[in-house]
Amino acid sequence: MKQDMDKAIGAAYELARDRYAAVGVDTEKAIERLADIVISLHCWQGDDVAGFDGGDLDGGLAVTGNYPGKARNGDELRADYDVAMSLIPGKQRLNMQAMYSESDGKRADRNALEPEHFARWMDWAAERKIGLDFNGTFFSHPKADDGFTLSHRDDGIRRFWIEHGIASRRIAAAMGRRLGTPSWCNVWIPDGYKDIPVDRLAPRERLTRSLDELFAESLDSEHIRDTVESKLFGIGSESYVVGSYDYYVGYAISRRKGLCLDMGHYHPTESIADKLTALSLYLDGILLHVSRGVRWDSDHVVILSDELRMLAEELVRGDILDRVAIGLDFFDGSINRVAAYVIGARAMSKALLMAMLQPIDKLRDMENGGDFTGRLAWLEDMKTLPAGAVWDAYCLRCGVPPAMQWLDVVRDYEKNVLSERR
Repeated sequence: MKQDMDKAIGAAYELARDRYAAVGVDTEKAIERLADIVISLHCWQGDDVAGFDGGDLDGGLAVTGNYPGKARNGDELRADYDVAMSLIPGKQRLNMQAMYSESDGKRADRNALEPEHFARWMDWAAERKIGLDFNGTFFSHPKADDGFTLSHRDDGIRRFWIEHGIASRRIAAAMGRRLGTPSWCNVWIPDGYKDIPVDRLAPRERLTRSLDELFAESLDSEHIRDTVESKLFGIGSESYVVGSYDYYVGYAISRRKGLCLDMGHYHPTESIADKLTALSLYLDGILLHVSRGVRWDSDHVVILSDELRMLAEELVRGDILDRVAIGLDFFDGSINRVAAYVIGARAMSKALLMAMLQPIDKLRDMENGGDFTGRLAWLEDMKTLPAGAVWDAYCLRCGVPPAMQWLDVVRDYEKNVLSERR
């Protein structure tokens, strides 16, 4: 039966290849280009952002659902990740949080973490020849109970979080050095007020001083890429977030740092696709946290939505894929967590493929020639070309199940492994 399916996919691809060739698109080049794109999967989907250092989830974050099979330790989480990677075409890496340290019973507080606390993760990544990215965890900790960290008015608490940021950067640099690929080290803090503040300036002044201290140590850019990440609001910080988009754009440009754009961290009518090429003119690097906002929640599993397609189109049309790192960021405890990884990552890859299958030169010539009628007509017609047939062929070439065949693998894993974690 598999042979029949593979044969049908091959036949469908040949037809799709010819159909795209008729409009000036080389599907082979698109497949070859897509195969080089790396997507960073985030470890915190696998265990509902619980981590291994005993904190209770806070910081304006919440995970709903109690689907069975949540990873309870590093070995289980890495096993889940192995299964997910086997079902996702192309190249992947892993995005870590500081709260996923493994200390063999010798627990270190966040400000005392060292690369050795992530040795198992680095060994695992080295065996698979993948890179690791890193995030400091500025939440789910007693010293973040009042919702403030790097902008805290208490110098002692602020110092603790500065030290945590310094430790995180050193860990990321060690990861990059060990694995031979720079680790994107991201800073996101939950600091803000639930209700209307009187003084919006002072917390931002404190945050600036903290970040300057955090980034003071010079680390090799061959090993680490620093980014800062904004948010519109969170639970408990609905009225004011210290690290807003405007603040971090200014900080990143003035301090020559990268900027992390999370798709769920903006007004519902905003699209980060509109920001990408503008920011790429001024920033040293852009990190994407690809997510899906639904009403007030910013972290639903990524699907092939219009917003995702717009994001991919801007990356491809602007030819900035080599300057942008793509990472996923969502958490859903109501569905199979391994399946969530696969659905989200495959959606991101599909969006990129569909963008690469557009006759961009032809569309650009129409635009430059003032033929906006032709541009609109062609853009609409592209939506119904057989991208799915190219996608299935791409999956087969990458050695992963095409279409819905991957779900059978996840179901078997759930039956034989995840069900035993109850």
